[in-house]
Amino acid sequence: MKLITLGRTGMTVPQNAFGALPIQRVSLETAVSLLRRAYQGGMRFFDTARAYSDSETKLGAAFVGMRDQVYLATKTQAKTPEEFWRDLETSLRELQTDYIDLYQLHCVKQCYRPGDGTGMYEALLEAKAQGKIRHIGITAHLIGVAEEIVASGLYETLQFPFSYLSAERDQALVRACEAAGMGFIAMKGLAGGLLNNAEACMAFMRQFNVLPIWGVQRAEELEQWLAFFDREPELTPELEAVIRADRSSLAGNFCRGCGYCMPCTVGITINQCARMSQMVRRAPSAAWLNRHWQEEMAKIDDCVDCGLCMSRCPYGLEIPALLRRNLVDYREILAGKTTV
Repeated sequence: MKLITLGRTGMTVPQNAFGALPIQRVSLETAVSLLRRAYQGGMRFFDTARAYSDSETKLGAAFVGMRDQVYLATKTQAKTPEEFWRDLETSLRELQTDYIDLYQLHCVKQCYRPGDGTGMYEALLEAKAQGKIRHIGITAHLIGVAEEIVASGLYETLQFPFSYLSAERDQALVRACEAAGMGFIAMKGLAGGLLNNAEACMAFMRQFNVLPIWGVQRAEELEQWLAFFDREPELTPELEAVIRADRSSLAGNFCRGCGYCMPCTVGITINQCARMSQMVRRAPSAAWLNRHWQEEMAKIDDCVDCGLCMSRCPYGLEIPALLRRNLVDYREILAGKTTV
């Protein structure tokens, strides 16, 4: 397995890491089993966040007594130093550790800098001086903000969405990170669950100096990624054809399901309903067509075009229009006018 060094942090790990957002949806017992199996299978880097409900608690339970054998990364959405310190102390307690390997400012809309009046960068430096964090990172969804972060030289790692649907500008961002001595952590390597060929995703990542963090919730998903420790996929003509087809069908205005648009003022489950057409076709399940999801999709009729979801969307999507297109398609599927 190819090893990745995260820039000037010096942290060197296999190019196959664990994204711990989904384990908030499973029991403690299941999560601990998944995390320990991931370690046993070769994964050494585990990424979570204060925002992922009890994900940190589950990581702490899984790795108690073996803290020095894994790298733990977490994040804070704090906007003030007071919130920062509160989140940091909570994360340390939940992770059952006295230090965090990589502490990241989460989903930022600006590049926090020394002397900018927020006190956020100064808080990072103080936490590092106290030994509570070892390295400073940041995550973003907006390409312009990410480019500004790289140019600043202030952070040791950048976490940003990256998959084989990414545009050339995103690939240039990866190269800029490498040139700047920054580690690049690739989130949403499956484009929010819309990509379903693990081999194609992994083969694509191997071309770049990035660390993908695969979101894992089920044992069968984990085993797919662990299998690559024994057999790394090559970018064959067959896999290139898969990538071309997915780029053709998914390029442009699609929802990644991140959920930053939520909550909706009229109760629409935006992060599922805005991509229902793709989910029905790309992750086939009769459950998408059951009464529950029919009722959820019907809520789109109640949209009042308040625009709040668009103001929150990190990808600048025209969400009300996207929802309505998905609703029309969904009703045609239910009526048998469109096949899946």
